[in-house]
Amino acid sequence: MRKRLFKKLVSVALMVTMSMSLFTACGKENDAKDTENVVEDAKEEKDENYPLNLTAVEATVHMGNGINLGNTLEAYGHDSYGIDAPVATYETSWGQPYTTKEMIAGMKASGFDTIRIPIAWTNMMDYENGDYTINQAYLERVAEVVTWAIDEEMFVIINDHWDGGWWGMFGSETEATREKAMEMYTSMWTQISNTFKGYNGYLIFESGNEEIGSRLNDRDKCPDSGSLSEDECYETANKINQAFVDTVRATGGVNAERFLLIAGYDTNIAATRDKRFVMPKDTVENKLMVSVHYYDPWGYCGGEEQADWGIKSEYNTLMRSISSLTQFTDSGYGVVIGEFGALPTKTGELKNNTIEFTSAMLDLCTKCNLCPVLWDRGDFYSKTEYKIKDDELAKLYADNKYSVEEKSSRDDLIANADKRVTDAVAKAPSERELIIDNDAIMAEGSTAWIMWSGFKATYSVGDKYDSTSATGGVVATDAKINGAGTYTVALDFSGVEGGFDSGFSFSAIGLSNGEIINPGYFIDIKEVKVNGEVYELIAEPFTTADDKICTRVNLYNQWVTNVPPEARTIDGTPEDSSAIIIDNTAFTQIKSIEITFDYVAP
Repeated sequence: MRKRLFKKLVSVALMVTMSMSLFTACGKENDAKDTENVVEDAKEEKDENYPLNLTAVEATVHMGNGINLGNTLEAYGHDSYGIDAPVATYETSWGQPYTTKEMIAGMKASGFDTIRIPIAWTNMMDYENGDYTINQAYLERVAEVVTWAIDEEMFVIINDHWDGGWWGMFGSETEATREKAMEMYTSMWTQISNTFKGYNGYLIFESGNEEIGSRLNDRDKCPDSGSLSEDECYETANKINQAFVDTVRATGGVNAERFLLIAGYDTNIAATRDKRFVMPKDTVENKLMVSVHYYDPWGYCGGEEQADWGIKSEYNTLMRSISSLTQFTDSGYGVVIGEFGALPTKTGELKNNTIEFTSAMLDLCTKCNLCPVLWDRGDFYSKTEYKIKDDELAKLYADNKYSVEEKSSRDDLIANADKRVTDAVAKAPSERELIIDNDAIMAEGSTAWIMWSGFKATYSVGDKYDSTSATGGVVATDAKINGAGTYTVALDFSGVEGGFDSGFSFSAIGLSNGEIINPGYFIDIKEVKVNGEVYELIAEPFTTADDKICTRVNLYNQWVTNVPPEARTIDGTPEDSSAIIIDNTAFTQIKSIEITFDYVAP
């Protein structure tokens, strides 16, 4: 077993030329140094040092399109099963099937040239008692899956992914706990690096996930966390990423020059482009990449209800966000969109325009030399039939896999991608046509509620009000809207496991049918109480409507990085407002949240 796991895998494929310039939508032209040493003959065989003979930007082109092995090896069973259960117990604890070689081969055959494997390394680690040793059985199981993927000539990304929220130790009020966090982190990556240092350059290490940022203040595992200011979160994130690079490089072997993927701040595009985020120094040139995620608009990408996408403003938002990442490629860093996708509805249906959304993302990444990695938990790819479930989506990925793309010149690929996006924008409507049953809407009326996507609990996330879409134990106080006036909405979490929610990744106030029944009205928040105590907002809110039906005020929505043009505020200055008006790291335990607002006529 050890000989098979630790052998150096060498694969043979073909090289593709890199474009000498990017599109206008992707920023300025690359400097000549970005494409020097590029093999012009697309048919030339790769040497045995492939892919490490590429730069990071070149490598992301060769990585093609990717898929996540979601909710699998990062499924967190540490609290439930201890540290001695069979590895399969943890791997399947979130409802996913046990990973097989056939499953991975099917991903490659479906057009995915990269696989991202999120991992919870502390599942079988007794770190609470100061033992940071990763159980050998867990290491060998990860190595087995990695080997299957490399045997398929797939690029493979492994990271430490949420992992129960131990990352909050970095935000502890106690210096000793913060020091233990760094000791644990470097110990973890020393073990991982030594395990895989004989694996070839197809394997890429990623420094973390969405936790390297504001969630260093998480209290899942560290009750006294939350001590870091935003500036300190940035400083700590930079230190973690630098420690990651230094630790991996120090182990030698292939790790001395392996591509390393640096988790952006919160993996949020705007936050990662902030000047406070600094890419780490490296001992080798052109081997660092940066990872960000894209789920904008969240109501479409992450909501559980059917939704639409594809008007001009939505295309423009996507184009602006993706093209802004040339800030990194122009500096020689590869960029991986480590997660993206319009996740299916709670009944498993693809959302309307999923093909258009996904196609636009793939084309824009082609134009900008980025690698997009679809988030999947069995949502799109069948882990039992070994294929993409939807025929149109299957064709899209089959037509865009690397073995197809390498048959064309890079310039032609970029020109064709640009034409498809340009044509799609030209055909896109300026506004979404609404088919409204006024009688039904008037009979249903308007209800105000708090959308909540927490770490333990959820309540009616999405623009369609559904009080049955809730975690057991959540008690909601919703409000029937009867025109202008003052209303109160609330959520009580005392009935969920532990009697509280430990944090949240998204929240908003929603008013069902508000844009139809009371068009142009404002939601003016007067008071927010958390655990019965008045909370002062950190920014001014704005009123908007993603679907032109449900009126909304975002409380915490990290995916909205620009105030939408249709946003409105009572004082008429929406440009000064924000989609993040509550600090989601400010509470040790969230037992209840109560919001009082005025509903104001225009």
